[in-house]
Amino acid sequence: MARSLGALLLLSLIMRLAAATNAPNTERDALRAFRAGISDPTGALRSWNSTAHFCRWAGVTCTGGHVTSLNVSYVGLTGTISPAVGNLTYLDTLDLNQNALSGSIPASLGRLRRLSYLGLCDNVGLSGEIPDSLRNCTGLAAVYLNNNTLSGAIPEWLGTMPNLTYLRLSYNQLSGKIPLSLGNLTKLQLLMLDENLLVGTLPDGLSRLALQQLSVYQNQLFGDIPSGFFSMSSLERISLTHNEFTGSLPPFAGTGMTKLEMLLLGGNKLTGTIPASLSKASGMKYLSLTNNSFTGQVPPEIGTLCLWKLEMSNNQLTASDSGGWEFLDYLANCEDLEGLYLDGNNFGGTMPSSIGKLSKNLKELNLGSNSISGSIPPGIGSLITLQTLGLESNLLTGSIPEGIGKLKNLMELRLQENKLTGSVPSSIGSLTKLLILVLSNNALSGSIPSTLGNLQELTLLNLSGNALTGDVPRQLFNMPSLSLAMDLSDNQLDGPLPTDAIRLRNLALLKLSSNRFTGEIPKQLGDCQSLEFLDLDGNFFNGSIPMSLSKLKGLRRMNLASNKLSGSIPPELAQISGLQELYLSRNNLTGAVPEELANLSSLVELDVSHNHLAGHLPLRGIFANMTGLKISDNSDLCGGVPQLQLQRCPVARDPRRVNWLLHVVLPILSVALLSAILLTIFLFYKRTRHAKATSPNVLDGRYYQRISYAELAKATNGFAEANLIGAGKFGSVYLGNLAMEVKGSPENVAVAVKVFDLRQVGATKTFLAECEALRSIRHRNLISIVTCCSSIDARGDDFRALVFELMPNYSLDRWLHRPTTTPAKAVGSSLTVIQRLTIAADIADALHYLHSSCVPPIIHCDLKPSNILLDEDMTACIGDFGLAKLLLDPGIQDASGSESTIGVRGTIGYVAPEYGTTGKVTTQGDAYSFGITLLEILSGRSPTDAAFRDGGLTLQDFVGAAFPDRTEEVLDATLLINKEFDGDSGSSMRSSVHGYLVSAIRVGLSCTRTVPYERPGMKDAAAELRVIRDACVRACGEP
Repeated sequence: MARSLGALLLLSLIMRLAAATNAPNTERDALRAFRAGISDPTGALRSWNSTAHFCRWAGVTCTGGHVTSLNVSYVGLTGTISPAVGNLTYLDTLDLNQNALSGSIPASLGRLRRLSYLGLCDNVGLSGEIPDSLRNCTGLAAVYLNNNTLSGAIPEWLGTMPNLTYLRLSYNQLSGKIPLSLGNLTKLQLLMLDENLLVGTLPDGLSRLALQQLSVYQNQLFGDIPSGFFSMSSLERISLTHNEFTGSLPPFAGTGMTKLEMLLLGGNKLTGTIPASLSKASGMKYLSLTNNSFTGQVPPEIGTLCLWKLEMSNNQLTASDSGGWEFLDYLANCEDLEGLYLDGNNFGGTMPSSIGKLSKNLKELNLGSNSISGSIPPGIGSLITLQTLGLESNLLTGSIPEGIGKLKNLMELRLQENKLTGSVPSSIGSLTKLLILVLSNNALSGSIPSTLGNLQELTLLNLSGNALTGDVPRQLFNMPSLSLAMDLSDNQLDGPLPTDAIRLRNLALLKLSSNRFTGEIPKQLGDCQSLEFLDLDGNFFNGSIPMSLSKLKGLRRMNLASNKLSGSIPPELAQISGLQELYLSRNNLTGAVPEELANLSSLVELDVSHNHLAGHLPLRGIFANMTGLKISDNSDLCGGVPQLQLQRCPVARDPRRVNWLLHVVLPILSVALLSAILLTIFLFYKRTRHAKATSPNVLDGRYYQRISYAELAKATNGFAEANLIGAGKFGSVYLGNLAMEVKGSPENVAVAVKVFDLRQVGATKTFLAECEALRSIRHRNLISIVTCCSSIDARGDDFRALVFELMPNYSLDRWLHRPTTTPAKAVGSSLTVIQRLTIAADIADALHYLHSSCVPPIIHCDLKPSNILLDEDMTACIGDFGLAKLLLDPGIQDASGSESTIGVRGTIGYVAPEYGTTGKVTTQGDAYSFGITLLEILSGRSPTDAAFRDGGLTLQDFVGAAFPDRTEEVLDATLLINKEFDGDSGSSMRSSVHGYLVSAIRVGLSCTRTVPYERPGMKDAAAELRVIRDACVRACGEP
């Protein structure tokens, strides 16, 4: 027996020695497998070679000959994590943070029983669920999986990790509820679950932990916030913003929270008053209660906190002369305050003078959109560090204090929509860092100070809607920094414009309408190469229209109406290839209307009415558009299309010419006519025999080649599944290669064939609706139809199909929400800022055309990213007119015999809310769908995401809660990630681009307003987006 025991001990020793000898080989092989699965673009792993021991490889740490730490973070690795990493059984730390890894988290990591630190954050491409096998890593103290695309639920077993101290799962697509088991993690200090798709309530058990940081913002959590969170003595930071929490704050909130530095509750549905007890959290630096429904006055005690930022925007807070402003008096003692946001409330009464005694470090002050009256306190000039001052949309009276000129760091000054009087202070000209100056819609008088010409960084100047008089200072026309707009309209300005000092080469909009300007229009305006909108209407300009304006190649609107211009319309204006609107009415123009204007395919509105024009009116282009053309009160015009009912143009007759026509030309024409008739009969007979199974083409109005079912079947390989590129309620879309005649020659054309499933109720009606909508429309941003087929299939059943030009870059939906099954190369990488803004402007242009240039107007009724297609140049084209309606006059019925009402049709999330009640189709309904689509383009989030499905939070609520101060929280994360944004110059560019994105979001939110008539028309939305897009292009230095 002793011998047997000795043998067993010897065998055990031998096995241990063998395992110890083999372990290094296993670990080396595991590291090699890891290296083989990734790419190393920066060369960070160049030391991983056979000449060096693996313990000396970069990022590898060994203890006792075994790998205990693998740290290759922040080096830009790509590829997937090899399952072989699970063989590093001595591993204590796995840090792969801040790379570009993709794929799923290997289940083999569950074999790392010694693992205490797991860092896979900021890889973006890691997907799939959190492996259940990780429950075996019971020693985990820190888990960082944030900033990826992980899905599924947060595992319940995380609550069984006794040592878990730090848990970061933010910025993923995790769904479900927050596990109650997390309340068992007695060592947990940090819990970050931001920006997921979590639902349910906030577990009360978390409030009994020793948490230092808790952040769950931008989910779909609801219900009351457990009161225990408002007395946690360990808590330093808590962010619950952008959820659906309801209820009120407990009266003891803040009591005992001596370590609390940050309390962020914005973007919820909280009600009640703000408890004064919050002041007991004496260490608080940042308090955000914005975008809720808090009422009452702000407790004076809040002012005793030494805050860095106080956000209370968009609530129902009140103040008046009798009380409510006291918190500002106390806040004047806070030396660290940098941001104060009180806009969008019900603050009234006069602004207290103590506002001028606020922190010398204050950078942003926003009191806009309230009911504040009285004058602007002169002491506001003492806030010398101020960068943004917003007092817009109040009831302020009196003059603008000269002391504002002391705010040398001011970058944005908004005082519009008040009742301010007096002159524009010349001291504003000393604010040389100013980027935006808006004083519109007040009662300012006097002249514009020439000192404004000193603002050489100004991008937007708006002084419209006042009573300003006198000449415009020459210096204002010598400001190359002006890029967004100069709007001086609706004043009483007079005198001629300077003719030798116009240097506005970057300006996109120049609006001088409704003033008293005289003299000729300066030809130097033609040098403003970036102009897109030129509005000089409602003045007393005389002379001729300068031919130099034809050099404005990017111009989209030219409005010279209601002046005293004379002479003829320059044919050179037709060289402005992108011109969409030309208004020349109510002048003294003479001569003929240039034939060349008919070549402007982009022109959708031309108004030459109330002039003295004469001669023949062209028949093509805009001149055949009964909606966009206005020619009234030009009695000597003749010809034109019959609908205009103009007089016939006189024809001068020469007897010798008549005799020549009778004896020579007429016989020749007779023979030619007879030949043509015979040829037509022959071709008709031949075609009838070839296509006797094909019904007449319902797309009348233009010629479309007839296509049979057999030809479409051949083109799509028998409608093979491999050719299927899309499917919807009423049918499927197939990729095809169709043999057609192109310019008289046979060619194979790549097409998309939309086959209607006639078994579906309404499919035939949808087919006819698309035909009706598509047969007469033509625009660069609308899908081009090739032909249609109304026939029978091989089984003798009815067959209906539309054939469209193929859009090689698929739908916008694929680009915004690329499915994991779609190869990246199929749709490219993420859309850039410029591409997104361009696509948005393209869509708006198309809707403007449908609403304003079609007779009757066409309402799309189902605008969404999947119905927006992209051609090879990424130009957007609207398709799928299956729900389109013609907007007829009241009482007139459409082709189907019903009025233009749709009930609840369209797509949930995109359809306008009033369609569910009135059912009445309007252009405002399309504007709503466009607004949702625009917000989706900018945020990367669909209105039908799980986060918005329960009927509470909507996409516009989600974006609006962050607008305008925290828009980076809702923008698509890829938009502002660009190597060009690195460094000081890149930082400035990034700031500019962010500003333009904020402006675009403003357009989207205005289009989604609940009240239909408050939404802008697509004409205005398109114009504003073009300005934003072009300014962004210039900021990014793109062509």
